[in-house]
Amino acid sequence: MKLTYDPRYNIAYIRLHEKVTEVETIKISDELNIDIASDGTIYGIELLNANEQMQKEDKGKILVINEATGEQVEVPLSLK
Repeated sequence: MKLTYDPRYNIAYIRLHEKVTEVETIKISDELNIDIASDGTIYGIELLNANEQMQKEDKGKILVINEATGEQVEVPLSLK
């Protein structure tokens, strides 16, 4: 998985898989698009107005949690 951010357009993209096939982009809302293949595989999630969406409640940090072990890693975002 890879998270990228383009400050020129304020867009973040969470890539779950490399695109190896054609995907359809489904608009979920004015600020969220999903890239999905015909077999149902989700390839990515695009966040428009990313600064607002990613820094609200989490104070600009991503918390990665291993549910099996309880281990947590906090990663600060520098989106501004």
